[in-house]
Amino acid sequence: MGDRRTRDPPGLTRDLAAAKTRKRSRGAGAGDMARRADKYRLYERSVQCPEAELDFVRRVYKKWRGRAPRVLREDFCGTAAVAREWVRRNRAHTAVGIDREPAVLAWARRRGGEHERLLLLQSDVLQARRAPLADVLVAMNFSYWIFKERALLRRYFRRARAGLKPGGLFFLDAYGGSEAYTEMAEETRYPGFVYIWDQASYNPLDAGAVCHIHFRFPDGSLLKRAFSYDWRLWSLPEIQELLREAGFARVAVYWEGVGRNGKGNGIYRPVRRADADPAWIAYIVAGAG
Repeated sequence: MGDRRTRDPPGLTRDLAAAKTRKRSRGAGAGDMARRADKYRLYERSVQCPEAELDFVRRVYKKWRGRAPRVLREDFCGTAAVAREWVRRNRAHTAVGIDREPAVLAWARRRGGEHERLLLLQSDVLQARRAPLADVLVAMNFSYWIFKERALLRRYFRRARAGLKPGGLFFLDAYGGSEAYTEMAEETRYPGFVYIWDQASYNPLDAGAVCHIHFRFPDGSLLKRAFSYDWRLWSLPEIQELLREAGFARVAVYWEGVGRNGKGNGIYRPVRRADADPAWIAYIVAGAG
């Protein structure tokens, strides 16, 4: 049967073949929007919403600590969208972004992502030693799921705790539900492109998942596997247990509320019980005291 990780989601093979046919008929490079696309810009437009995330971070920090945070650290920062938005909001804010990929950090710098109040470090988050202590540390977009073993994830959580000032808070996100374990592809339309989230494979024996992001364009061209992820799908109980083992004294899960239309309203509140939704995203907040 072959390796499931190499299979395309429904319709993707057809789309790719059609794009190649059009390219041959029009001449090399003709109308190839995928070839000219900026994958990092597409990622920011389709995946991230730093404004909403930072509204949540500030609200929760002020609720827990009674004051506003000043220093933010963004682990696995990629384009540093969150860190850039943080320093843009207030001249008293400073930030540091950490990522091990030089290409994406170079892109962030070209976007004005490094100046006197924003430091970008090329480093493994397990070994970052130049980063200043932070009031808030964020690890979003499930990026910490690259750590597949309990000991390694606990080690990262300990490093995160050590990177916080007294009273600092650690913010993470997680997703789950029955649909998280299904090999499937989901399309979302945005102005000028279609975002495709491809859950290519899942192994129930070790909770290993391989996922990809593809982008399709109006000319039919396809930017295939613009981003790929090899993760362990950690559960909320496992994450909370490991945070406590790493020394965080208080851990809370924030769940999205439901509006009158029965859909998520974008407002996250701390909960002790949640519905068994087929697809959910939650925030986890951890404090050392």
